[in-house]
Amino acid sequence: MSPLELLKSRFAEALAGLADNPAEYLDLIRVSQNPKFGDYQANIAMPLAKKLGQNPRQVAQAMIDKLRWDDILEKPEIAGPGFINLRFKTETLEKGVLQTFRDDRLGVSKIGNPRTYVLDYSAPNAAKPMHVGHIRSTCIGNALNKILRFVGHHVISDSHLGDWGTQFGMIFYGWRHFLDREAYEKNPVEELARLYRLVRQKADADPAVMAEVLNETSKLHHGDAENLELWRSVLPHCRDEINRVYQRLNIEFDYMLGESFYNDRLGPLTEKLRAAGQARESQGALCIFLEGEEVPMLIRKKDGAFLYATTDLATLEYRREEFHPDAILYVVDFRQSLHFQQLFKAARQLGLADEKTELVHVKFGTVLGDDGKAFKTRSGETVGLESLLDEAERRALAVIIANDKEGALSESERLENARVIGIGALLYADLSQNRDSDYVFSFDKMLAMNGNTATYMQYAFARIRSIFTKGNVDPQELRRRAADGSAPLLLREPAERALALELLKFSDAVYSVLKDYRPNMLTSYLFDLAGCYSAFFEKCPVLKAETDEIKTGRLLLCDRTAETIRLGLSLLGIGTVEKM
Repeated sequence: MSPLELLKSRFAEALAGLADNPAEYLDLIRVSQNPKFGDYQANIAMPLAKKLGQNPRQVAQAMIDKLRWDDILEKPEIAGPGFINLRFKTETLEKGVLQTFRDDRLGVSKIGNPRTYVLDYSAPNAAKPMHVGHIRSTCIGNALNKILRFVGHHVISDSHLGDWGTQFGMIFYGWRHFLDREAYEKNPVEELARLYRLVRQKADADPAVMAEVLNETSKLHHGDAENLELWRSVLPHCRDEINRVYQRLNIEFDYMLGESFYNDRLGPLTEKLRAAGQARESQGALCIFLEGEEVPMLIRKKDGAFLYATTDLATLEYRREEFHPDAILYVVDFRQSLHFQQLFKAARQLGLADEKTELVHVKFGTVLGDDGKAFKTRSGETVGLESLLDEAERRALAVIIANDKEGALSESERLENARVIGIGALLYADLSQNRDSDYVFSFDKMLAMNGNTATYMQYAFARIRSIFTKGNVDPQELRRRAADGSAPLLLREPAERALALELLKFSDAVYSVLKDYRPNMLTSYLFDLAGCYSAFFEKCPVLKAETDEIKTGRLLLCDRTAETIRLGLSLLGIGTVEKM
């Protein structure tokens, strides 16, 4: 049961005959800002009255007169100029919570009209170690992937690897001049990373080196046999390293089609566009002149080299032919906004995506250091993602040891918990931000046991689970009884009722993420739920409840809270632990 969707369906009926398009008013039903006035508030009467030229309170009353409310709501009340205050009957909430025991979706229904999404995220460069800049695209994209699939959409996930660019020119130049063969045989990825860093420094300082790097890249793109052979030999090592990081994050992709996959399409595509008059030469280069844009999109340089834009157009063409998507989401940082603005306009102008295909740049801000600049090491290097994961796990282990003075956890449990808690802290800290915003990286804040952190949420889960252990209660048996109706749930205390209502908002929180592809909508809900549970736990004894009936009802609320936290975190790509 979704309280909000239930209210929307009832008001859609009540608005029939009052409004030409009832759907446009339904988003004006919102959670009440003050619980003493009700659970929800319908703010429909004022704008509708203005359109009808009538008194808002009279319009509000006309809606109530047509509203089917008596089976689910207390009597609606009109307040102020025409607000309608709505409060659910206690038995409605009781039935709603018990209904969540009948499947494992906690009341989240599947979408009625599933779509096909192509989700493009993470996309590291294959010849360079993944760094802190990849964490946002990777974790935001993974969360959207999980949530879209959970509600029933068909998703094709693709990490569009940079495996054909200038970084390989740097690797090849370094290979020819600075390779440590023994180091490469021992640890190929580490040696390739060293070569890349070394050559990049030299290329930044010496234009002649950069010219050689670009020449090596050009030779690769033009099919030079030696460079192709070298590329084929080093690429598997690069992919293995990327996959190892993904495994640590428990992230999988349907495809990892790199730029090289589309190389054979670039020439035919540009020639087709030129022949059709959709692209034309300008000062020796081939360009697409976009409607309303002063700057054209360059798709082939004067020297015949192709660009990222060319590859992205070829990728769009392939995805349209292969996947027939209803939507393509690109989870890429905000600095690429102009590129995607041009890409989307070009795609529609060239017929690579029709007007019905949703093309979205899911942009995000930068991870900052304490100095307010992009997060880097003390030496000025970009922070490696692997080192962040290692440090997160190390710090989480220190927190676990400090809080496990009685030795309740075995060494293996400590290490596994450190992995789940450390990586979860890193991901949640990112996902809890408005994705448009920059944020300051802080391990101390990420691993805090209070506040809106994964550690706080995981602790809340473990604390609830400990109630069942302490009370020798089998949660599976309790759930079975709730599902068949033999376990009572009677909401007698205000804190019980408030928690039940909050639990039933889970479905709305999940779907709210997809309105504008913002995972922080779900983290905010989980934090509110944990706070609501704390208030309940403080005021309502569970194992020491006055009667068995009350105890059972409160255990049901505890179980649903724990399961909602567990499922909510899992949709964000974050695990839970039984003991902390």
